[in-house]
Amino acid sequence: MARETDENIPLSSVNPQYLHANSTSHTWAFSAIAELIDNAYDPDVDAKHIWIDWTKIKDLDCLTFTDDGAGMDFDEMHKMLSFGFSDKQALEGCAPVGLYGNGFKSGTMFLGKDAIVFSKNRYSMIVGLLSQTYLAAIQAQNVSIVTFRKNEENNAIPQHRGSLKAILEHSLFQTEEQLLRELEIIKGLTGTRIIIWNLRSTTSGQIEFEFKEDIADIQIPYVDLTDEQKRPIQRPAGVAEFEFSLRAYCSILYLKPRMEILIRGKKVETQLVAKSLAHPIEDRHTPTFLNEPIKITFGYRTKSQGPYGVLMYYKNRLIRPYVLLGCQLKVNGRGIGVIGVIECNFLKPTHNNRNLMNQRSTGK
Repeated sequence: MARETDENIPLSSVNPQYLHANSTSHTWAFSAIAELIDNAYDPDVDAKHIWIDWTKIKDLDCLTFTDDGAGMDFDEMHKMLSFGFSDKQALEGCAPVGLYGNGFKSGTMFLGKDAIVFSKNRYSMIVGLLSQTYLAAIQAQNVSIVTFRKNEENNAIPQHRGSLKAILEHSLFQTEEQLLRELEIIKGLTGTRIIIWNLRSTTSGQIEFEFKEDIADIQIPYVDLTDEQKRPIQRPAGVAEFEFSLRAYCSILYLKPRMEILIRGKKVETQLVAKSLAHPIEDRHTPTFLNEPIKITFGYRTKSQGPYGVLMYYKNRLIRPYVLLGCQLKVNGRGIGVIGVIECNFLKPTHNNRNLMNQRSTGK
């Protein structure tokens, strides 16, 4: 069990400055979102669906992530909100993507300053707050977690009243009834719902997401990097769709998907890239540091235009999309439209997997 303050608020090293610094291991919003998808996808959670959406609460833009996985108890919630914990393990042959238990914290805090987590398991309902705004306001390093017992009028347990008071004072929800309504959105017996607000914004105050251009998508506006205020401008024709469309990115996120991703109510149609190539061939390459060859599938894209290069997957999860290699790096017209798919399970991250997952292709 976690150590607690005199008001029964769990103690944890979650200094707001460190939360921000930790989040900067990401350089791209979609890699941060992928961390939250991975948490639902991992075998200990084993969600069959994750719903990603945009909503407004108290006139603030919010990102929401809701899954139908196993849910969490108090200790599991505390570990997720804190640093220094990870008990991920493979189950039934399915390996977790993350190793260090840092994905939730780095991902949420990159997307926004504040997050609240609602989770249901078979015995209880848990609400936890991870908020840079809250921690800065109280000059402390606490996480607030409250447990509601099921089948007992859904009352918060007495020893968590201090945490409940903090959540109601420093989140978007001011009553227990509002918290319980969010828990009811998790339709099954178990599952988790994450709400992130105070979303990333430019120096001009505009949030770094576009919700109106496509009502079934969440997009990243194209901005003028030479403009100090990073104002959105018209996107050049050569920008690959996966770089600005969450729907397009999620369609290639897993090599062999076993969970449905729904963005703003519409299912993401998975692209099984290796199986959709024209004139596919298999090659095998043995790096000097490995004893066994690695299979690489090559072929031509079936669309007349679009990105090309090599998609690299690690434990079934995309880590680098459309990397240009060899002749594709030269302006000579060779290799255009050729796509490769490789599963890089031989990689051994030395600290974390952020650097791999943040990389994007510049292929046209």
